[in-house]
Amino acid sequence: MKLSCSSLMLSEKSLTRKAMKLKELGFSGMSVFVEYSDWNDELHEEVLGLEKATGIKPCEFVFSDECYGHLMDSDPCIRGKARKMYSEALGVCMEIGAATELEFSYAPRSPLPVYDPYQKMTEEQETAFLTMYREMGKQAEGSSAYLLLEDINRYESPYLNTLADCAEVVSKTGLSNAGILCDVFHMTIEEGDIPAAIRQAGSLIKHVHLGDTNRLTPRRGFLDWKSVFAAFHDIGYEGYCSLECAVTGDADDDLRQCAAFLLPMM
Repeated sequence: MKLSCSSLMLSEKSLTRKAMKLKELGFSGMSVFVEYSDWNDELHEEVLGLEKATGIKPCEFVFSDECYGHLMDSDPCIRGKARKMYSEALGVCMEIGAATELEFSYAPRSPLPVYDPYQKMTEEQETAFLTMYREMGKQAEGSSAYLLLEDINRYESPYLNTLADCAEVVSKTGLSNAGILCDVFHMTIEEGDIPAAIRQAGSLIKHVHLGDTNRLTPRRGFLDWKSVFAAFHDIGYEGYCSLECAVTGDADDDLRQCAAFLLPMM
């Protein structure tokens, strides 16, 4: 396994400087998040040359925008803009051999669904979602890019909250480049047994997000990380595990200590 970190967690201004900092702190990859409105040829070239310039692999690429999380929006204009943006992100992943993610919906839910967990899509919703997933995924077939379904907790997405739910949908796509983005923080809310859920999902897991129970860096909460990584070893996972959480205190110190904590288990 290889350790990565979200570009959003670093204060350096350019992606190149962020990557250089991660190299210094003991990381080998970076999940690159870029504001869609900021995307231009210069940034594109920087992303394409990032690994050669820094030794840090851009293992994940995502555009951020107000339309993020609206792939299934009822408004055709918003839905169309979202799908165009996700498709362009996947196109970048095809160039650099990285993963990007999708979800049925992503936004804080109101009212909060405190007492109605594990909601299932209707047959009509699932059919529409699978159609969208297949159409987008076919764009990248034959490349080394992955279009992954991320497990999102019930407070941020109405469906596909568990790895098992994601696995069921991914298995129906028929795509060679589909899979699961396993987000351990979301699992702390939705899964009864995190290691067992990882083992059940098995080889469908293609990328991992890390965050402790309080969404701080691993070791700041109370998750049993040894059992989590034992499960990843059991399924033969060899990909990137990327921090997607908050840092506390001095960011460099927190990330350096986090890397020292995680790498022996990885």
